[in-house]
Amino acid sequence: MLDELKIFIVTAEEGSLTAAAAKMNMTVATVSRRLSSLEEHLKCRLLHRSPRGLSMTQEGQTYFNECAEFIRSLDQRMESLNDTLNSLAGPLRILAPTNFAVGPLDNFWHEFIQEYPEIELSMELSNDFVDIKHAQADVAIRIGQQPDSALIQKTLGYINTILVAAPEEIHLQTPPKSINELENRQTVATHILNHWELVHRNGQQTVLKKPHRYISNDLSMVINIVKAGGGITLLPLSAVYDDLQSGKLVWVMPEWQGQERHFSLVWPYRRAVSVRAKAFISALTRFLHSQPWFNAPGM
Repeated sequence: MLDELKIFIVTAEEGSLTAAAAKMNMTVATVSRRLSSLEEHLKCRLLHRSPRGLSMTQEGQTYFNECAEFIRSLDQRMESLNDTLNSLAGPLRILAPTNFAVGPLDNFWHEFIQEYPEIELSMELSNDFVDIKHAQADVAIRIGQQPDSALIQKTLGYINTILVAAPEEIHLQTPPKSINELENRQTVATHILNHWELVHRNGQQTVLKKPHRYISNDLSMVINIVKAGGGITLLPLSAVYDDLQSGKLVWVMPEWQGQERHFSLVWPYRRAVSVRAKAFISALTRFLHSQPWFNAPGM
């Protein structure tokens, strides 16, 4: 109905169907049909049509007086919103887990800022859950499935978790070859990966519940403790990939893997997605799918 009211306002101001149709890039037949539909809905005649042109009826003048300013104001706001949503220049607020955003995504932030310098990026990092609607964020990076039906969810893929240790740890002691041997070794853990759900390549599954010598909520701290000889740990491959390549860490019991860490992007279902958010979603997807430590859907 708002569209029909706008057509009525423009037609009344222009004084003819032809002029109104030209201004709104419509056909005269479309303008006439939608005006008739509005009159039918309001159950009154809004315009007198004559060979000399159009004039407003008394009811039409009343509706014009009440609605014209509102329609113009709404038009201006919609144009402003449209400019905001369709411009790369402007703010973009992102939520992300600290342990993923810092370290594994270091190169991504560098590439994204270089590619989109006009985007005013605001990032809130936390290993604790932050409500995206309460934080008024545009997009959030999440780990695991999101049950909130008010959010749109885009699956990105998953990262394997593996057992690693410092080379010195393995050289000083024989590497564990079984779960029983692993239970008797000194271990380090994160708060999130405290109980180790392990799967053998032959399908055998087990859950390792044991007291860990060291525990922290920060992946960097856990890695530093392991490098100092603190023991064996279970961490996402993304967090230790570079250290494995350089030899600062070694893969322990590679026939076993821990629980998969599934990642997704979410954003509010009823909120219009700006081109800035779309650029971020596309860029992050491309980056992750190009990483050797990341498994894209279907891989």
